[in-house]
Amino acid sequence: MLKGAVFQMPPLNSAVKRELRIRTLYDMKLLDYNHESKLAVFWVKCEAGTYVRTICVHLGYMLKVGAHMEELRRNRSGIMSENEHLYTMHDVLDAQYRYTHSKDESYLRTVIQPTEILLLNYARIVVKDSSINAVCYGAKLLIPGILRYSSNINTGDTVVLISTKGEAIAVSIAQMTSSEIYSADHGIVAKTKRVIMDRDTYPVRWKLGPRASRKKHLMSIGLLDKKGKPVPETPTDWIQYYIDEKNNNILEAKPEEPKAEVNAEVKAERKASGVSAKSVEKKKKKKKAKEESEKEESEEEEVDTPKPKKKKKKSTTE
Repeated sequence: MLKGAVFQMPPLNSAVKRELRIRTLYDMKLLDYNHESKLAVFWVKCEAGTYVRTICVHLGYMLKVGAHMEELRRNRSGIMSENEHLYTMHDVLDAQYRYTHSKDESYLRTVIQPTEILLLNYARIVVKDSSINAVCYGAKLLIPGILRYSSNINTGDTVVLISTKGEAIAVSIAQMTSSEIYSADHGIVAKTKRVIMDRDTYPVRWKLGPRASRKKHLMSIGLLDKKGKPVPETPTDWIQYYIDEKNNNILEAKPEEPKAEVNAEVKAERKASGVSAKSVEKKKKKKKAKEESEKEESEEEEVDTPKPKKKKKKSTTE
């Protein structure tokens, strides 16, 4: 009757806030009962944070006799069990003694195990070295940052992100299934839940991609302000590139967009040669005014002078 979701109120002497909580009991078995001493031994498989002391009180309420917990023994936590991973402090001392005197570290490596052993029951995603530090700072994992992944990933599952060396980076919540990861070319694969690896263990590799490089270039030639925000001269494709996480593709190119790109490149070249953008614009205006005046003069000459002289004038101007 106590299997499934149950309501629990932490005891008075607990170390947490006393408020009603829900915990799941997966399985429960009665192992032994003594009629004379009225002592029972039962085994329970429950969710983390369950108070077994409260379960004993609930059993007493249901049996209408009253009950309390006399002794508790935890024989498993996650995938760690007392049959495979249980060691005492004496084992640690013996392992250290063997390593100090005979330089044999096999016993020490058996007793002291890496953190990754706690995460063996989760599906894994192998992350590129260039994306590891960004994840350590809390970034979401995107499609370009993946090398390999398990075939049994479902949306909402807890997955562990690892490096190519097998180091645990973070525990994340999957946002795609394995088949979606295979077919997609962009998007969020997992959102970070808990970071395990220390920051800056791997080198910083962000701000080196095509988007960041172009932003730096536009800022250098004055098409973006010092903070990277758009200005009136900013190309339209840059402004419309990123809308939100679900709609972040480059929009279809418009006729004026290539022209803006060419102008940006010309400005960059002229700036590199020491000519400012304002001086270039002034020269363009002067050149345009000069061409218009020459055109007007040629039209007047066509009306006043015969054709042979017009040809002579044209040749002289050429």
